[in-house]
Amino acid sequence: MVELVEAGGGIVHRQVVLDAGTRPATLRAAIAAGDVRRVCRSWVATPTAPPSLVRAAEVSARLACASAAQHRGWWMPPGTTGRPHLHVRAHAHRPPPSGDIAPPVFHWDAPMVPAHPHALVESVPDALAHIAGCLSYEDALVVWESAVRLERLPLAVLQRYRWNTPAARRLAGDLTGLSDSGIETMFTSRVRGIGVAVHSQVLVLGHRVDGLIGDRLIVQLDGYAFHSSAADRGRDLRHDRELIAHGYTVLRFTYAEVVHHWPRVEAAIVRAIAQGLHLAR
Repeated sequence: MVELVEAGGGIVHRQVVLDAGTRPATLRAAIAAGDVRRVCRSWVATPTAPPSLVRAAEVSARLACASAAQHRGWWMPPGTTGRPHLHVRAHAHRPPPSGDIAPPVFHWDAPMVPAHPHALVESVPDALAHIAGCLSYEDALVVWESAVRLERLPLAVLQRYRWNTPAARRLAGDLTGLSDSGIETMFTSRVRGIGVAVHSQVLVLGHRVDGLIGDRLIVQLDGYAFHSSAADRGRDLRHDRELIAHGYTVLRFTYAEVVHHWPRVEAAIVRAIAQGLHLAR
C-alpha cells in the first residue's frame, strides 16, 4: 500500500487506496504504524510527501499557475515562485488561513480541460493559461517555452487551443520551440524587443549555436545546466575558436549577465552591430 501512495506522488485520495484492494483495517494499521498519515479525512500521504501537494489537499485545491509549473519541473525565472498558487472550484468557499508566511494566490475560474476529481495539480493547459495572466510577457514566454520542451508539446496543438485571454493567445502565437534553455528564451525575447532579429539553435560548422544575428554575429549563452564542468567549458571554447577562424564574431554571455545585468549584454550586441560584425564580408 505504501508503494501505491509513493507511486501517486506521495499523497493519494483515500478512495484510490481502497479501490486498489486495500482493506480499511490495513489502512488504519499503516496509519497507526506511521507508514502513512491521514491528511484531512480523505487523503493518505507518506511522511515525505511534497508539502505543496499536502497543502493543496488540505484546502481541497490543486496546484496552479507557477506552483504547478514548478512542480512539473518547468524552468522558472527568478522571482516568480514566491507565493503558492492554488486552483479551487469556481463556487467554493474561500479556504481558511493556513498561517503560511506567503498566503496563497487563489484561482477560481473554471478549468479549460476536464480534471479528475482527485488531481492535486492542474492540467498543463490550465497552468499555461494561469501563467499567461500572472506573469509578465517575458517571464510567461520563458515558462511556456520550457513547458513546450519538457512536456514535448506540439506547437500546432497549443495554437489550436481556445485560450480565453489575449495574453495566452499572444504567447501561443509567439512560441518557437527552439530555445534550449530558459535564458535563451529570455535572451531572444529581449533582443527582438530592441528590433534585432535573432535566429535560435542554428547549425554552424556542425554545431548548434544559441543565437545568430545577421550572417556572422554568434551569441553563446552559458547556462547552469549545460556549461557546468571544465570539460564542457573546454568544448565550448574550442568551438568558439573554430567559429572565429572561419570569420564569425562570437559573443559569449553568462547566466548572471543575461538575467541580472542585461544592459551590459545589450550594449555589447549594439556595439557589434554598429561595427557591422553581423554582416558577411
